[in-house]
Amino acid sequence: MVEKFSAEYKVTCYDADHQMRLRPSAFLNMAQEAANSHADYLGVGYDTLDETKQAWVMSRMKVEFLRLPMWREKVNLQSWHKGTAGFMFLRDFILTDSEGEALVKATSSWLVVDMTTRRLARRGAFTEFATNQEKCICEDVIEEPAQKVVLPEGVELQRSVTHRASYSDLDMNHHVNNVMYTVWAMDAVGLEVTEELALRALEINFNNEIRPNDEVELGVYRLPESNTYYVDGKVDGKNSFIVRLEF
Repeated sequence: MVEKFSAEYKVTCYDADHQMRLRPSAFLNMAQEAANSHADYLGVGYDTLDETKQAWVMSRMKVEFLRLPMWREKVNLQSWHKGTAGFMFLRDFILTDSEGEALVKATSSWLVVDMTTRRLARRGAFTEFATNQEKCICEDVIEEPAQKVVLPEGVELQRSVTHRASYSDLDMNHHVNNVMYTVWAMDAVGLEVTEELALRALEINFNNEIRPNDEVELGVYRLPESNTYYVDGKVDGKNSFIVRLEF
């Protein structure tokens, strides 16, 4: 029987914000590594995919922050593959405290991409994995898969800033790492929000990869009379990602 990924962590000083809470991006980094490790365990990890010049790419993610753990607090992260929806592979995450209380819940949708063509890869060797129910754990942290994020009517443009994709943004696939999109979005929203309010939820869609030296225009929108923001990232006028942040 397939087992869940499970690992214990202690919130470090470099993962904490100015209020000594776990940064949302720190959780996303933990989740990313959990996905990598569990994919190895399932036989479809980085090295296996790299043999055919393929890679896992996150397409969508939804996260609910129930309570951000504090510096030095001990936590447990679990993750598992829970099947497919069309071309997407679904994976859930849950972060709990030492008493087993849920701190963060997340669901994510992944694609396999041909790194030569930068397009969706044919299933090929993944056909067996995709249809193998023995490698799935049919348990939902968040029942509904992450959905398409769109700018709703009535949102107000707060500001527009630019960022050039640089060394610190890039990952092993030589494009901007998925966690950095949320880092950019949180920074773009501004300290007047992020220093005062804790992030309660985020939903993000990764629509087109961002490559080294790409100049990204970040449009920051606010839903009137709320603490909900949308950050729309574009390169040369083409949408690369969109994220909804609820504080």
